[in-house]
Amino acid sequence: MTDPRLTLLAERLRVVEERIQVACARAGRRREEITLVAVTKTVSTEVAALLPTLNVTHLGESRPQELWRKAAALPPTIHWHLVGHLQRNKIERTLPLVHLIHSVDSLRLLTALEEEATKRQSPVDALLEVNASGEWSKRGFAPADVAGLAATIAGLKFVRIRGLMTMAALEQDPERTRPTFATVRTIRDKLQHGLGSSIRLDRLSMGMTNDFEVAIEEGATLVRIGTALFDL
Repeated sequence: MTDPRLTLLAERLRVVEERIQVACARAGRRREEITLVAVTKTVSTEVAALLPTLNVTHLGESRPQELWRKAAALPPTIHWHLVGHLQRNKIERTLPLVHLIHSVDSLRLLTALEEEATKRQSPVDALLEVNASGEWSKRGFAPADVAGLAATIAGLKFVRIRGLMTMAALEQDPERTRPTFATVRTIRDKLQHGLGSSIRLDRLSMGMTNDFEVAIEEGATLVRIGTALFDL
C-alpha cells in the first residue's frame, strides 16, 4: 500500500514545481537554471527518505548534527546542502558530507574552512551569506563589505566560492522582498567584476516558501523550500 505521506508529498511537490515553472516563465528563464533544495530540518529521516523516490536529491539542513544523522541514514546519492550556521568545531565532520555550504558568514569561518579543506586536500564549494535585509537577528557579511573580499577569495586554494546566499525579511507581501534579492544579485555582479573570469560566481541561493517566486525573478539559482513541502 502506498505511504499516504508519499502521496501528500508528491502533491506538494507538484504545486511547488508549478510555482517554479510559472516564475521562470515570467522571468524568461529556463527551469533547468533552478535547483530545488528541499529543506528537511522539520521532518524525520523517514519522511526525508521519501524524497529520492520523487526525484528530489538536493536536501538541505540548518544544523550540522542533523545533517550528519540524516546523511548516515539516506542513500549516498543525496546532495546535502548546509543552509544554516556552521560552527568551526563542526567543520571536520561536515565537509566530507556536503555538496554545498550556503552559509559562510564570516572571514573566521572562511579561513577555518580553507584550513580544513587544505588538510584534507579536497575542495569544497561554498557561498558567502549576505545580510542584505539588515536584520540584527540574521548572520552574514554586510553588503558593503562583500566587494572587498575579492582578493581573499582569489587566494583560496581549496574553498571554491561559487556565489552568494541571503534570507529576506519575512513579509506578508512577497513583492516587498524584491529589493533584497535585487541587491544581492547586484553585489554578486560587482564581486564577479572584481574577480574577473578566473572564478565564476554562478550561484545565488535566494528564496524560501514565502518568496521564492520573486527570488527566481531576481536571479536565484537555488531555492530553499521547507514549509511548502513538509507541512504534513
